[in-house]
Amino acid sequence: MREARACRLCAASLPQAPKPVFRVGRGAHLMIVGQAPGRRVHETGVPWNDPSGDTLRSWLALDRAAFYDASRIAILPTGLCYPGTVDGGDLPPRPECAPLWHPRFRAALPEVRLTLLVGQYAQAHYLGAARKATLAATVQAYREYGPAYFPLPHPSWRNRAWVRRNAWFEIDVIPALRRLVHTVLR
Repeated sequence: MREARACRLCAASLPQAPKPVFRVGRGAHLMIVGQAPGRRVHETGVPWNDPSGDTLRSWLALDRAAFYDASRIAILPTGLCYPGTVDGGDLPPRPECAPLWHPRFRAALPEVRLTLLVGQYAQAHYLGAARKATLAATVQAYREYGPAYFPLPHPSWRNRAWVRRNAWFEIDVIPALRRLVHTVLR
């Protein structure tokens, strides 16, 4: 953790000084892998401390205290630092980050039994060629990636229309997600 917090690998490519944002505990059973911190998360240093986090916690049926309990839940974005924005949206995570840090964190977190892959960047990194042609198809095929992984769309406001268009997500996926997460966290 100390080394990751001190990382400056892509400092020259970031809009602000590097500030890796993650939360891990050696005994965590659940890992949440998202994209990269947004501006608000960068400012506060608290992962998922924004409306997207509110939506994600709602999907998981977890309150803030449970969600931020690092002894049970590890939160590790694909890119540890805020990459900046363009046209009102966050830039993709820096490509150097996940290959460098994720294997090291995974090795240090031997109790992780389930990893939530939130958004296309997390899915690309962990599922690679096993992803389907679209995000919707990957999420709909969530059973194929278990028991280790569970793909989800990113819970940002930009994806509200996606959730409305894909009613099966709230009908089928969210209940299955909640059951699995609560089983893993018992």
